[in-house]
Amino acid sequence: MARKVNYLNNKDMLAEIHKSKATFCSYVSPEYADYDIILPEIAKINIRTIAEAKRNKAKKQGQTAYEAAKASGKKVKLAEFEVDYRTIEKTDLVFRVMMFDHIPDEPGRKKNPKTVADHKTKLNFPPFQHFKFDENDNLVCIGKSHWIGGMENGHFSKEHGKATNKLAMMWLKLVDRYSTRGNVRGYTYKDEMKGQAILQLAQIGLQFDESKSNNPFAYYTAAVTNSFVRVINLEKRNQNIRDDILEMNDYSPSYTRLHQGEWEAALRRQEEQKSG
Repeated sequence: MARKVNYLNNKDMLAEIHKSKATFCSYVSPEYADYDIILPEIAKINIRTIAEAKRNKAKKQGQTAYEAAKASGKKVKLAEFEVDYRTIEKTDLVFRVMMFDHIPDEPGRKKNPKTVADHKTKLNFPPFQHFKFDENDNLVCIGKSHWIGGMENGHFSKEHGKATNKLAMMWLKLVDRYSTRGNVRGYTYKDEMKGQAILQLAQIGLQFDESKSNNPFAYYTAAVTNSFVRVINLEKRNQNIRDDILEMNDYSPSYTRLHQGEWEAALRRQEEQKSG
């Protein structure tokens, strides 16, 4: 029996974000798409981070072996598949380094540039390169984001990839679930709110930075919330304009305006009674 996929858990989301970003990248070999640690610069690759990368890889190997055994129907425990990180060779590690070295400049994109990103072409997610040690203990670039072709003879590109179908389904499911919340489901323009939220996720969905967080669910939920609130505020502003025009022409405004007026009048009477 096939396992039911929970589209809204962080583990599955992170996996699909990784697959989606990989479509915008080029690697010397497909297995180098997976990384063992994320670092802000090459200088951070040292004894401590190498040991941390080994521990991460050992944990991942143990988890993969455990899940494979469990899927085959065996009754197993995770501890049975524990891997000693000291058995992992340094040359087997892949380091993801967040960097803009391979991204072309775009002078004038921002009036007052403050960061390296402000001087570069605008991207759909933070750029990076993958590195590993060769047999001579030298760091070699084995992958680049926003890239097509070889590491030396390839070229920059930011349009050739796409989000996976499964990640898109996660976005749709998240928006649908959010739209059933009690504080938003009663609005007549709920479809407009959902459409705005889906558009926002399509624009910023891959901007999630795994080097800063492992909780994409919270990131996406915040984006959806902001989209819903933006539409609600816009509709309320338009409704206030319509009601003002109706009142100026001696017509009855919307029930919302009438109820608000009655509520404010009741509050004033209560205040007058207290002060009296």
